[in-house]
Amino acid sequence: MIARTIRTDGLTQRVLEAGPQDGPLVLLLHGFPELAVSWRAQIEALGAEGYRAVAPDMRGYGGTEKPEDVADYSILQLVGDAVDLVRALGRDSAVVLGHDWGGPVAWHCALMRPDIFRAVASLSTPFQPRRAGGLPLASMAAIAKRSGMGDLYINRFQAADAHLPMDADPAKALRKMFWSYDGATPADKRSTGFLTPGVSLLDSIDDAAILPPWMTPEHFAEYVEAFTAGGFDGPLNWYRALDLNWSLTAWLQDKRIEVPALFIVGEDDPVRFYAGRHEATLKDWAPGLRASHVLPGAGHWLQQERPEEVNRLLLGFLAGL
Repeated sequence: MIARTIRTDGLTQRVLEAGPQDGPLVLLLHGFPELAVSWRAQIEALGAEGYRAVAPDMRGYGGTEKPEDVADYSILQLVGDAVDLVRALGRDSAVVLGHDWGGPVAWHCALMRPDIFRAVASLSTPFQPRRAGGLPLASMAAIAKRSGMGDLYINRFQAADAHLPMDADPAKALRKMFWSYDGATPADKRSTGFLTPGVSLLDSIDDAAILPPWMTPEHFAEYVEAFTAGGFDGPLNWYRALDLNWSLTAWLQDKRIEVPALFIVGEDDPVRFYAGRHEATLKDWAPGLRASHVLPGAGHWLQQERPEEVNRLLLGFLAGL
């Protein structure tokens, strides 16, 4: 596996890659708060099976450029980054895999450019179609209010200074977020994503948080180094662009994902508290869905928590294309 920097039309992207240069191209898109290294086990496994596996640090993360404006983090920009990367790698098609925030990007790659992205797989995040009738952040706030569980952290991330507590102690922030969304963490200690008034996401997580069992100190140090250098403002801009995304995608209203698709989720993934309802309708919006898997006892960080299971499912999906 090698790391290098690639200049595309719109961005300088740092990537990790493995496998033969002429192998079928597979892009692996990470989420929050992660990096390309979150896919290390998959890059190695896919490369060993003859695929050209390429995982970028996404826009705003790690060794990739970090624009300052929220508008630079719209879904159109993020899909464009993937399109540009395929082109820069000398290809005209790829399979796209995503986890967490990388999932919505992967789904929209397949939705917007099925001519390039011939299949899609998402871990943890089902496709969430654009809904007519209002901006998503207001809808999220209304849902949270009706639930009586407090504010959804996504709404809290809209504040211009929401990244500052994370920037103040990246190691603490990362340790708490990885621990509170992990399948090995006791259920009553996992985050639900809902926050009581006056309590931040980090403050809502037990100070006794430790590294998940799959996270070695050396691997954790990679994250701490990257987020200490780059900060959390760019990554939070992905959340701050949600209403903008809705405004930019009216042309996608009611459009379905027709390419072959795969979905994998952890049984105990806290994201299911607020996105799980979309699992039931996934086949309606992705009629090419080949399979949907729930991994017992797994949490949110699937490709790192359960690398062997995820590799087996991904390789089976790819082999069937």
